[in-house]
Amino acid sequence: MRTPALRRTERLLTGAAISCALLLTACSQDSNSGEDDDQGADETGTASASADGSSGDRTEASAAPAADSPEVVATGLESPWSIAFHGQTMLVSERDSGRILEVSAGGDVREVGRIDDASASGEAGLHGLAVDDDRLYAFYAAGTENRIVRFDLRGEAGDLSLGEEETIVDGLPTANFHNGGRLAFGPDGMLYATLGDTGDRDSAQDEDALSGKILRMTPDGEVPEDNPFGDSLVYSIGHRNPQGLGWDDEGTMYAAEFGQDTWDELNVIDPGGNYGWPEVEGIAEDGDSGGGNANGGEGGDGAGTDASAGGGEFIDPVQQWSTDEASPSGLAVTEESILIAGLRGERLHEVGLDDLADSTALWTGEYGRLRDVVQAPDGSLYVLTNNTDGRGDPGPDDDRLLRFAP
Repeated sequence: MRTPALRRTERLLTGAAISCALLLTACSQDSNSGEDDDQGADETGTASASADGSSGDRTEASAAPAADSPEVVATGLESPWSIAFHGQTMLVSERDSGRILEVSAGGDVREVGRIDDASASGEAGLHGLAVDDDRLYAFYAAGTENRIVRFDLRGEAGDLSLGEEETIVDGLPTANFHNGGRLAFGPDGMLYATLGDTGDRDSAQDEDALSGKILRMTPDGEVPEDNPFGDSLVYSIGHRNPQGLGWDDEGTMYAAEFGQDTWDELNVIDPGGNYGWPEVEGIAEDGDSGGGNANGGEGGDGAGTDASAGGGEFIDPVQQWSTDEASPSGLAVTEESILIAGLRGERLHEVGLDDLADSTALWTGEYGRLRDVVQAPDGSLYVLTNNTDGRGDPGPDDDRLLRFAP
């Protein structure tokens, strides 16, 4: 089998140059402060990018409607943030209320539990969910820290409940913005978490800090022996506010990340890789990272380099978008493409796995802000809108859970 690095290289050699967008003028010190990271920084899975890490049975995906007319599965959600699957049952987190909801295929919504310690402030609150067997994992802000916890899932579909909360990682930096917060189990069985720079830009380049990183841990929150920075949860560095995670069928890992004022990114994640923030936003201009300049000059194919721990090189994104076109949050990987939910951009970006430097946009402006996209066990795709988070323009049924076939 080809290695992920070789597979990525083959794709990029056959891909087109990265398409560049118009440069936005910065209107504040950090206009992509987080979810708006809407102004650049707003504010999954396994091979199939399903939130519970299961490729599942895809034979019924054809029953879902086409992307141009998605089915409305549920309405009336409040600042929903993440979807995870427990078998065929959807679990949805609400950022501000701290609620975890069970959503049936027919759209019935009931509260499974509530995390009372979740502190809703700015972009902070209850964020990512992930399921491993009969355990639910959650990432949330609690006062002066971010935590990753887990619960036993009890009961059957339609009557699920949560067992006692067990903290597996605490003391993670937090702030009112740039918390990252996505959780996903990889094909290696390890739990991955994104953590933004929490307003401390320089920490993203500090290997001893956990902020501005993608973290990797065992299901018990311990450091795996093969992590790239020794006895550390850190898996990759130089991130501003990553919120999308997913893997393709050959194990290549992808992450979507909010930029500040100029470029949002789609990255291929290598263990020990340095993705440049705050030294670089988008494609580096130093000529040493394998990419071109941020204005689409020659060499801007996003090839990047295979940086190793301590190597000092920055890995370019495989694709970048202006911050008004994206503000990427959740990410799903199907057999053929990557889907990325956009907040400020109010669209889904679809990136073909055979050409990571090209993309198409779906739903532009049709459903408002989009927070998460996941692939269900039957192969269909579910998308959370995010118009009730204080930055959107909610309609009478918002927020909604939408479903369509890939």
